[in-house]
Amino acid sequence: MSQPLITLDFLDKAPVAEALPADVRVSAATRTGRARKLYIESYGCQMNFSDSEIVSSILADEGFDTTDDLAGADLVLLNTCSIREKAEQTVRMRLKQINSHKKRKPGMLVGVLGCMAERLKSKFLEEEKIVDLVVGPDAYRDLPQLISQVDGGQKAVNVLLSREETYADITPVRLNSNGITAFISIMRGCDNMCSFCVVPFTRGRERSRDAHSIVQEATALVAAGYKEVTLLGQNVDSYKWASEDGTERVNFAQLLERVALISPALRVRFSTSHPKDITDEVLHTMARHENICKYIHLPAQSGNSRVLELMNRTYDRPWYEERVQAIRRILGDDCAISTDMIAGFCSETEEEHQDTLSLIDFAQYDMGYNFFYSERPGTLAARKLEDDIPLETKKRRLQEIIDRQQLHARARYARMVGRVHKVLVENFSKRSQEHLSGRNSQNQVVIFPKGNFQKGDYVEVFVTSTTGGALLGEAV
Repeated sequence: MSQPLITLDFLDKAPVAEALPADVRVSAATRTGRARKLYIESYGCQMNFSDSEIVSSILADEGFDTTDDLAGADLVLLNTCSIREKAEQTVRMRLKQINSHKKRKPGMLVGVLGCMAERLKSKFLEEEKIVDLVVGPDAYRDLPQLISQVDGGQKAVNVLLSREETYADITPVRLNSNGITAFISIMRGCDNMCSFCVVPFTRGRERSRDAHSIVQEATALVAAGYKEVTLLGQNVDSYKWASEDGTERVNFAQLLERVALISPALRVRFSTSHPKDITDEVLHTMARHENICKYIHLPAQSGNSRVLELMNRTYDRPWYEERVQAIRRILGDDCAISTDMIAGFCSETEEEHQDTLSLIDFAQYDMGYNFFYSERPGTLAARKLEDDIPLETKKRRLQEIIDRQQLHARARYARMVGRVHKVLVENFSKRSQEHLSGRNSQNQVVIFPKGNFQKGDYVEVFVTSTTGGALLGEAV
């Protein structure tokens, strides 16, 4: 699954009465005089935010400006996530709120995009009748025709998955951009059939985007003043592109180097890595280029080999530990590693839960995205395994994972005190217009007095203290 969004300049302009969760992004307004207004709420992961930028580009050519005002929208789209049950519940509640706006403005069209589209199309369109159109992640090019159908009084749906679609030729509209950082989608879909995950069923099979189009997009972003790109994929390490005539083949390590060589002033990040696929070649490429950030999201999901086999992760604990050791050996102890962990997976024993805690101690993660297991309909686990861990046990184990992870995160932040860090300024600090906020190579937030610096500057900052979740310092 994709890594959850990390951003320093979150935009949420929904009315207070309809406050949105923190992992939801609302389209920023573009005012170019187009006749119709498009409002998009994007839920979940970085891939969804990137997809919303593609949708905005497609619909801009069809006469839509984006708006951050729900009440004034002609078309409302929710780009949805199905990774966890809570995400689906959030979208359902939001659709009810949006339909109250639709009653006051009957001409408003409401649609659902993304991962919930295929799974719940019949419920949304036929049973609950709460949306006008449902569009899967591989059918966004069909949006103009589908909207035309709805304008004509029909319901519209296209959730067909593709083996070819990568949207390589579409220049995304950078929604909510700070003008400094941007996402570039390098591949779509996933071939890893993890038993707990719906992504292969909602996003289809893996296909890699033309390497030249990726380099061109990154080059254009540099020309437009952007200083950082994040290469996105469900599993970037399995990126594999070949030219039609077979004379050119590019793997992820080679693509990473091509993007890094565009400009030494361009920072390069990527997400997400799969432990079975991340190679020493990728790690050595990171080591060669200072502008490839020393941060790797390497989801473990569990610290026990039997549970990993039930999850169909295709690696065991010794393999994962060896990959962590390779990162430390090639990139050094300062390279940040983050993880995903699932508490209370099917049949997990107390001893196996303790193995997860001991893996956290072994890896000493800088950050963790931790959740208790929630069965997702249609997955292998839902079909073949019993969700037999009591909810209270799941919650208790999750809290123990969070507590252990926070212990190591605080220590990882503390070891950065007393050093100079190269920080890319992304915005003002949330608490003070007199302080700037940015990130170091390890993806840690650094806050310092603004002085004469501004967004987009690289600043050498001597870190004097930490809050446990951010580094504080002075420019040098």
